[in-house]
Amino acid sequence: MSFTKITKVLTAGAITALMSTAAFAQDTTLRFAGVFPIDHQGTKMMEQVAADVAAADVGLKIDIFPANQLGSGEALFEDVARGNIDLAGAFIYADTDPRLEFLSMPFLVSGWDDMDSVMRNMDSEYNKILQEITDEYGVRVMSQNPEGFVGVVATKEPTNWNTFDDKGMNIRVWSSTVVKSMMESIGFKATTMAWGDIFPAIQSGIVDGAICCTKTATYTIFAQSDVGTHFVEYNAISELTSFYASQRSLDKLTPEQVEVLQAAMTKASDDFFAYNRENDDAFGQKLLDSGYTILSLNAEDQAAMATKVREEIWPMMAESVGQDIIDRLKGAMN
Repeated sequence: MSFTKITKVLTAGAITALMSTAAFAQDTTLRFAGVFPIDHQGTKMMEQVAADVAAADVGLKIDIFPANQLGSGEALFEDVARGNIDLAGAFIYADTDPRLEFLSMPFLVSGWDDMDSVMRNMDSEYNKILQEITDEYGVRVMSQNPEGFVGVVATKEPTNWNTFDDKGMNIRVWSSTVVKSMMESIGFKATTMAWGDIFPAIQSGIVDGAICCTKTATYTIFAQSDVGTHFVEYNAISELTSFYASQRSLDKLTPEQVEVLQAAMTKASDDFFAYNRENDDAFGQKLLDSGYTILSLNAEDQAAMATKVREEIWPMMAESVGQDIIDRLKGAMN
């Protein structure tokens, strides 16, 4: 074979190899893990992300795994950091890094407008702090999904529910010393428990309730299964799930694919927030119609609780979160 023919063969082979490599790089499937129940609006938003990414036709596909199929929210962050899972829609717990406790800072926001400007605005001080921390673990936060304020789901009416006296009730809290301290400061006994254990624990009477859910989630998860009787609104902490990604996974994508993924997640976040804001009262009514009792603090009691918690719990947070982070968050409120 002549030198010219050899060159042509090698060149053709190189082109074929390059084309195969390019096709392989673009034909990518990402695994998107979530914690919402199958029929929850949050899962529908994950499905929307997958559909929007597929429709963009950039060689990217997303397979979704809702309802803790790939692990509980507590475990997902580390799996995403390692690149074992590409994407997640879940709350970012502080198990990996105590500074992440700031995400559970009580009475940081006071309503939907605050949730929008503080939690959803990716340029807010709140999200700058979060991204600085998650960068250290190779995790990129793509968008934020505050769903409303969590309340206490209970199997009976707590004693002294609107004061700081003993409530005569043991409730589940998530793995947050901040939330545990807050609930104990207002009169509850608190037991730390993973999300996946709440339902059977309440059913069996191991705990009398849980601080865990918005009105929407309380109706969807508990009321429709005839679990629980009361929902106590303290409006201290917003339920927050994040769409976040493994930087290792993102680095394997083309810039166009990353742009499409970001756009899909931002749109889903916008739609999810609008849905929750619009339907919060409607799901409150559904709770009432299902037989639940909703207990709400009056303005005076709400203000007194906010003052007590801020004065007692915020300084306590400095030990785990860092005074610098507390100062940055307080400064952004002014």
